[in-house]
Amino acid sequence: MARINVNPNRMELSRLKKRLVVAKRGHKLLKDKQDALIKAFLERAREGKALRERVEAELKDCFGSFVLSRAQTTPEVLEQALMFPGARCSLSVSWKNVMSVLVPEYDVKQEGNPVNYGFASVPLLLDVALEQFGELVLRLLELAAKEKAIRLMAGEIERTRRRVNALEYVMIPNLTETIRYISMKLDEQERSTLSRLMKIKEIVRKGA
Repeated sequence: MARINVNPNRMELSRLKKRLVVAKRGHKLLKDKQDALIKAFLERAREGKALRERVEAELKDCFGSFVLSRAQTTPEVLEQALMFPGARCSLSVSWKNVMSVLVPEYDVKQEGNPVNYGFASVPLLLDVALEQFGELVLRLLELAAKEKAIRLMAGEIERTRRRVNALEYVMIPNLTETIRYISMKLDEQERSTLSRLMKIKEIVRKGA
């Protein structure tokens, strides 16, 4: 615990007491914010974990269908079928304020049909795989938004934790110690002044 280097007078004492009140209030607000952030973070982390597991399972199914479709045709036919995509996606990003953290929200619009080829020489499983991939794009972007939000919130929690610790273990103890030191100095000065006054009063009385 370190004492702040100030002149021990009443004006400084009053100023430091006001700073201590503000520091304690700030500490409480930041602590409440940290607790709320951790609660929101854990909730999003659970949602993100469940969504990631679902997306990974669906990706496995999609690639499984695609691999099987590739086994049923030649590379040339497959390349020709996929050369000109029939679907397109447009993405817009908005930002939502969650406990003073701006997290992204993605809005995706899909247009067209991913199945944009003749059906004669192309296996049915390729149609299935492309439809699965088309549906999966939305969940992949949802997962990306959730995981980005989780990273941003984790960073804000860490910054808030550092501020809380700085107030709790550095600023508030230093202010408290300095206030105690100044109060002791002022009491000392008052006792010294009172002692001198009593001596002067005794000398005057004896002189009279």
